[in-house]
Amino acid sequence: MFNEASVVGQVIEGLLPHFPYVVCIDDGSTDGSQDVARKAGAVVVQHPVNLGQGAALQTGFSYALQDPELDCVVTFDADGQHRVEDALEMVARVRSGEAEIVLGSRFLDSRTNVGKLKRLVLKVAAIQSRITTGMNLTDAHNGLRAIGPDVLKKIHLSQNRMAHASELVNQLASMKPRWVEHPVEIIYTDYSKSKGQSLLNSINIIADLFFR
Repeated sequence: MFNEASVVGQVIEGLLPHFPYVVCIDDGSTDGSQDVARKAGAVVVQHPVNLGQGAALQTGFSYALQDPELDCVVTFDADGQHRVEDALEMVARVRSGEAEIVLGSRFLDSRTNVGKLKRLVLKVAAIQSRITTGMNLTDAHNGLRAIGPDVLKKIHLSQNRMAHASELVNQLASMKPRWVEHPVEIIYTDYSKSKGQSLLNSINIIADLFFR
């Protein structure tokens, strides 16, 4: 999380009845997000400065792997865009042995209302990923994932910011784990739009595709 004090408490409260171990990686927030998250019942691991989403994910993975009983990790956005129901279904597919990693896709059904620009950028990113890695993904930049421990141990993200999404897919292509995509709904709220997240992510994805 990064400066999500107004929403992260509600997100955590929605998760805890189903996921008793919620860990927030605070990426240098300055708005008190850490206190809100702890009060809501999450464990908070803090970066002293803002490093980026890729760095936060790798910190979370390293923290989770300290638990010898770990059987699945879910990556879940702090801003309320992901649905707990989708995460539960994805975890079930890992725990059943069907897949070692389950990747969310907003393009496997029609629930998500994606703007034209973002849809175009994400479709181009998926095609580029397919060409370079051979993984037939429909949504290469979806933050909702369920990851089994054997795969998690092999992920080592070095790209701190948006390029981490492509780096992760490249590493998966090398590992060749059992993987599936799962239909998920992304909820674009007034809050996330007010932060400019949709447009900013589109610009970052384009930059990643052309300059990484």
